[in-house]
Amino acid sequence: MKNIKILGPGCPKCKRTEALVLKALEELGVEAKVEKVEDMQQILAYNILSTPAVVIDEEVRIKGRIPSLEELKAILN
Repeated sequence: MKNIKILGPGCPKCKRTEALVLKALEELGVEAKVEKVEDMQQILAYNILSTPAVVIDEEVRIKGRIPSLEELKAILN
């Protein structure tokens, strides 16, 4: 099972990214634990200066932008 973290303070871009991740997981039928990280100290620990960011299995895969659904599906598959 994948461990996915959405890093961001809860802004609209972060919420959109979270929704896209959940949709990609649903469409692919991939099981994953999705965690929303809003604490700035935890976000900075990943060396992230701009949000939203997507961390998959402790590897930062996307940062500073909203990914497309297709991009997420390619990363998660």
